[in-house]
Amino acid sequence: MQTKPAKRPQHRSPPPQQVRIIGGMWKRTPLPVLDALGLRPTPDRVRETVFNWIKHLVDADWDQLDCLDLFAGSGALGFEAASRGAASVTMVDSHPAVIRQLEQNKSKLKADNIRLLRADAISSARDLALRGQRYDLIFLDPPYQQEFLSQALPLCKGLLKEGGLVYAESGLPLPFGVLQRPEWLDGWDCIRSDKAGMVHYQLLQLHKNSAS
Repeated sequence: MQTKPAKRPQHRSPPPQQVRIIGGMWKRTPLPVLDALGLRPTPDRVRETVFNWIKHLVDADWDQLDCLDLFAGSGALGFEAASRGAASVTMVDSHPAVIRQLEQNKSKLKADNIRLLRADAISSARDLALRGQRYDLIFLDPPYQQEFLSQALPLCKGLLKEGGLVYAESGLPLPFGVLQRPEWLDGWDCIRSDKAGMVHYQLLQLHKNSAS
């Protein structure tokens, strides 16, 4: 009796990574995300919670908001804000391949309210502040454990309009409860926070008279 040769396992290419817009005019629209750079889109559940927070705080008046997505990556946060009708969304990323993908997604959506900048996030924040750019909402979702939040958050003081909000995502909770909070958190209040798996996310606002 002859034995049939064992079938070789078929190695199928994994489906392309994508992010799904969860609200607004482009609700349920999937957008491709680059795998090569290890991008980590903010999970659907987190985005839904955060945008509900923001909706209640701004009375759903999205068409009055100028937004800055400082570590754009997949663009999940910036595209979500644009989908809900934000007046403008500026996305910043330093990787050429990421910017090309964001350009393609912007074209797919015909998103005229989105502006893309290929630049280092920290340098760009300083430059935008010097040029007098101000925003109602800033998204900070940098790579975890690389000290980017501690560098970027102080710069947001010079980028926010009065009463503006900062969304900060991190791998660890921000140390607001410690006896001696780090200097880079000076002037900030945490007005909402939650955790989903390993993702800690916070909505921050400046104390009155703390802007510099």
